[in-house]
Amino acid sequence: MANVNGKKNILLIVESPAKAKTIEKYIGEGYTVEASMGHLIDLPKSRIAVDVDNNFEPEYITVRGKAKILKMLVQKSRKIEKVLLASDPDREGEAISYHIKNALLKKNPDLEFERIIFNEITPKAIRESVLHPRQIDDKKVNAQKARRVLDRLVGYNLSPLLWSKVKNGLSAGRVQSVALRLICERENEVEAFIPEEYWTLSALLDKGKKSFEAQLVKYKDSKPELKSKKDVELISDTLKDLLFAVSDIKNTEKISKPKAPYTTSKLQQAAANRLGFTSRKTMQIAQQLYEGINIGSSRIGLITYMRTDSTRIAQSALDEVRAFIGKNYPDELPETQISYTVSQKAQDAHEAIRPTYVDNTPDSIKDSLTKDQHKLYSIIWEQFVSSQMNPMKSISRSIDFSAGEAVFRASDTKIIEPGYHSVLKMLSPKDKRKALPTFKIGEELECEGFTPEQHFTSGPARFTDASIVKMLEEQGIGRPSTYAPIISVLLDRYYVVRKNKQLVPTQLGRIINDILSSSFPDVLNVGFTAEMEKKLDLVEEDKEEWVKILKDFFFPFKETVDKVMNSLESIKGVMDEPTEFSCEKCGRPMVKKLGRFGFFLACSGFPECKSTKPVPLGDCPRESCNGKIIARRRAGGKGREFYGCTNYPECEFFTQYKPINQKCPKCGQSLVEKEDKKRGSYKSCITPECTYLHVDEEALRENAVEEVQENGAE
Repeated sequence: MANVNGKKNILLIVESPAKAKTIEKYIGEGYTVEASMGHLIDLPKSRIAVDVDNNFEPEYITVRGKAKILKMLVQKSRKIEKVLLASDPDREGEAISYHIKNALLKKNPDLEFERIIFNEITPKAIRESVLHPRQIDDKKVNAQKARRVLDRLVGYNLSPLLWSKVKNGLSAGRVQSVALRLICERENEVEAFIPEEYWTLSALLDKGKKSFEAQLVKYKDSKPELKSKKDVELISDTLKDLLFAVSDIKNTEKISKPKAPYTTSKLQQAAANRLGFTSRKTMQIAQQLYEGINIGSSRIGLITYMRTDSTRIAQSALDEVRAFIGKNYPDELPETQISYTVSQKAQDAHEAIRPTYVDNTPDSIKDSLTKDQHKLYSIIWEQFVSSQMNPMKSISRSIDFSAGEAVFRASDTKIIEPGYHSVLKMLSPKDKRKALPTFKIGEELECEGFTPEQHFTSGPARFTDASIVKMLEEQGIGRPSTYAPIISVLLDRYYVVRKNKQLVPTQLGRIINDILSSSFPDVLNVGFTAEMEKKLDLVEEDKEEWVKILKDFFFPFKETVDKVMNSLESIKGVMDEPTEFSCEKCGRPMVKKLGRFGFFLACSGFPECKSTKPVPLGDCPRESCNGKIIARRRAGGKGREFYGCTNYPECEFFTQYKPINQKCPKCGQSLVEKEDKKRGSYKSCITPECTYLHVDEEALRENAVEEVQENGAE
């Protein structure tokens, strides 16, 4: 790839220094590789910078802090013959190349430019891209321009509305506001749900010194409805002296097919569910793996481009992985390669995410990776290799045991052909159930005892990083490059917080959502946003005019903004509503204010008195106390937040669970939301003496002791 005479007369421009460092390792001597550090030219932050009366022409400037980089590229370009623009192979990358080209042409009109793209950073891929350059794709540039201008028009019109009606410094975005709406609507469902108590009953059966549990599935020829502990005790008392006879055995063969290699959204979901990674962390690590890692004395990109909505795989990669499977797992190689259907919503611009070289197994390069890099690379490698292997075959066995009018059931699964599971480690199923003994129809077993267990019906689950990405993808909102930023923006603005890996809207987020969703129901909804994504895709396909899309959207939108600005009542005054509380420092009344982190109480004498304290969350449940429950921390502000009475130390009531805006129907006190690994989220009365929705803690302790004793005996 070196030029004649060995002179550096080709400038290759990528986005990141890491990528430049990787490419420098194996590109010829005739090339100089530099990084633009992302966008060099963009819209200014200080003003809207879009001429709506002149076909929405954007006013681009050099990004603040990037002038030195642009000056360096200009200087480098004066000494070379050609520039290869090698920014990322997506709309943003195309726009970056477009702006760099225009900026350099202003200083050197005779300079030659070519655009190269590659899906992976390997010597072969770089060589192929240099041999087959193309010109900048104006359709992609227009699609990016349309999205950028559209988001600017929405943000710079909605944000002043929020400043005027709610609080200075707030902001709103087109797609983020729709995601916020989804999260707020789910939170409303979570809060409205009242769980119902139910119980299950298991029998501990014994066969040849092997104990196992079977669960009650039928009583008096119908599915049992166990609504209280008394219900299960009545049944267990009836059955305690009976033998349990095997009444039915069913064997069902199951075939589990491998799954397709990862798209961006599926990788984010898998990393969240399997590894506990946030979407932002997943994409940061994937970027590192894509741009290049030092493996021994060489540096190479370990995975293909990580922003994709396609499950398509290059034929060369399919040939390579089938050869790998044939060598290492010959019994699991299908006769023909496996193809996966690409979603109709997919742009299919890039391959699925896969390892660049399948021989770079996770174990073989573990020492060259950080712990998190190794985890993410492992699931990408496993998903890709397993996608071209035979299905897994298993037999599920279900055994029914009859005792009196009751039927109990136990089950297990045995793998008979491992198939694609042979290669899974990080992605292997976590079902650790023990295999059951063999049984014959009519065989009788003794019951060692019964285990009643209390449960509550589960309501809708709050969104997590994984589930909100899944929802956005299913609804056609956003694209692979935007899923992680959507979540990050909501968290950074404090419209949403993470609580036990769940996305929970803040008071501020809910207020903003209420205003925007009620004032702009046609714009900030799922259907409209998904339709706009389709139109942007059509711009890239040269089937829509970007200016027409903006005209059709903006002028009706601006008219609505103006109407809302004139008609919507400001809630700034509402946020400073008087309260019954007095300032402990100066005695003046305290007012309820809205801050960045939600509501708080502040002295009305501000700025002379700057006293603040938390807003009470409910009444103290102790009969002799008229205090309020507030959020507190240990001395020094450290440690986990808890909730205690304002009359402390006279009243020492406290709870680690936050009161919610719902009253207990049994005693009228506040409900609190609890959560544990076994039961997930559930609600309970704040008053310890009230039995409403309380888990039978004593039974749980007894079960835990029995479990420890059993494990110790084994």
